[in-house]
Amino acid sequence: MNRSKTFFSESGVAGFTHRAFTRSMGYDDEEMARPVIGICNTYSELNNCHQHFRELCEAVKRGVLEAGGLPLEFPTISLGEIFLNPTSMLYRNLAAMDTEEMIRAQPIDGVVLLTGCDKTTPAALMGAASADLPAILVGGGPMLNGHFRGQILGACTDCRRLTAEYRAGTLDEATYREIEDGIVRSPGHCMVMGTASTMNTLAEALGMALPNNGAIPAVDARRLRLATAAGRRIVHLAREGIRPSQIMTPEAFHNAIVVLNALGGSTNAVVHLPAIARRLGIELPLERFDQISRRTPVIANVRPIGRYQMEDLYYAGGTAALIKELLPLLHGDAPTVTGRTLAENVQQATVQDADIIRPLDNPLQPEGGIAVLRGNLAPDGAIIKQGAASPHLLQHRGRAVVFRGMDDLRARLDDPNLDVKPDDVLVLQNVGPVGGPGMPEVGNFSIPAKLLREGVRDMVRISDARMSGTAFGTIVLHVAPESAVGGPLALVQDGDEIELDVPNRRLILHVDPAELERRRAAWQPPRPAFRRGYGWLYLQHVLQAPQGCDFDFLAGSDPVTAQEQPKF
Repeated sequence: MNRSKTFFSESGVAGFTHRAFTRSMGYDDEEMARPVIGICNTYSELNNCHQHFRELCEAVKRGVLEAGGLPLEFPTISLGEIFLNPTSMLYRNLAAMDTEEMIRAQPIDGVVLLTGCDKTTPAALMGAASADLPAILVGGGPMLNGHFRGQILGACTDCRRLTAEYRAGTLDEATYREIEDGIVRSPGHCMVMGTASTMNTLAEALGMALPNNGAIPAVDARRLRLATAAGRRIVHLAREGIRPSQIMTPEAFHNAIVVLNALGGSTNAVVHLPAIARRLGIELPLERFDQISRRTPVIANVRPIGRYQMEDLYYAGGTAALIKELLPLLHGDAPTVTGRTLAENVQQATVQDADIIRPLDNPLQPEGGIAVLRGNLAPDGAIIKQGAASPHLLQHRGRAVVFRGMDDLRARLDDPNLDVKPDDVLVLQNVGPVGGPGMPEVGNFSIPAKLLREGVRDMVRISDARMSGTAFGTIVLHVAPESAVGGPLALVQDGDEIELDVPNRRLILHVDPAELERRRAAWQPPRPAFRRGYGWLYLQHVLQAPQGCDFDFLAGSDPVTAQEQPKF
């Protein structure tokens, strides 16, 4: 690329100031002659998952220096799932824009993307795809298993499970509070197959990360060694000019969807992968996810679908071994940032525990974890994590109990007078990309307290929201078009009959079409959540879930060139 060479060798006052101000940081001509590698660090003290990123960044710098590059760290927005309100998804596109523009504006020849918590990984890949400068992704890794009185706990699958037991009265407050001490006990992102574990593994499948990026625990020394190796490798990518668009091809996205389904991975990936692909001019329709799911078994025995957690998966051979098992279903000749093909990357990987990483002929489940639904309630599609649903509810007809939004849900869900029965269908409206705002992870909203006390632990729940990859239950998500823009979900009323038929991929509202037209004529959109600033921009330009919830003006890439330099 020679962007840094152009920057430092310019004539006149521009070159003079570039060199002089760089010398003020202690660098000399020899160092300025090296490829400049930016390290995009999403560290923040308001992101618990990234608390170890200072050390991780130093490991990357060491690798860059070893390979003859000049590492220069810069920050971008850090999206900590626990701390952001109303949802980190509202800011994913802002983080992607931040990443792209900082790559584009600064005189760097390549970039290492340090990511971890849920939205940082897709945001970084979206930004890198648009800027299309040589890039490699390094995840922070999953946290260690949680422990409580001999039990292995997982954040936040057990956060939800145990909270339901607390609300049901089967877990006392003292025990509930005691569990807090042992469920999250190290740096790193959630240690179950949540969105962070999913997306950092899919970065491997896309070819943008080194083998086992998704699995090595955050506090394992091998995570630091992976970071150093990535630092070395990015210098070679920069010298060779290998861009993300040459790695993230249609075949790479096919591989990612296969791995997603075999992992029993997060439904959030069905939003993130199309968003990344659109930046490269690649369309990923929902049907592609469903087609691949039907022929891809779940082979990762990892919670919330399975029994184990990411730490166990790593000891069983890691994500590299899992990808090796899947090679008959993958484009093994797809290129990767290592300079080798995907198949070559995993050639030496071996499965150490066939109960955790199952062979294709003995899967945990015969189909992939995600199914795509359509019908008059979701004409543009909806999804369900069928692998984490209750089998007896996968074909179900029930009476709708409707909540008009989060305020209505909070006000009435635990009302002892709520007219609700175990075989009803709970419907939550106005929590999509526009209505949420930001499509929050509330799709797995709680079961009414009075039913929990009766022993009910799952019900069909339908919304235009998302849910955490750590969650479970018979949850229909991403209903499109969303209710806040007038989708059919907005027209559902208490007492309507809804049919869910996952084997036949159907989601039907059994209401006379004439009655639906009458309701549509009376429908009014909700009041906009924002009137200014980034929130206003978001509401004006966000796409619906099947298009990845990206902004309509960010489709396609615009590769940086050596001539794009800041001028004094």
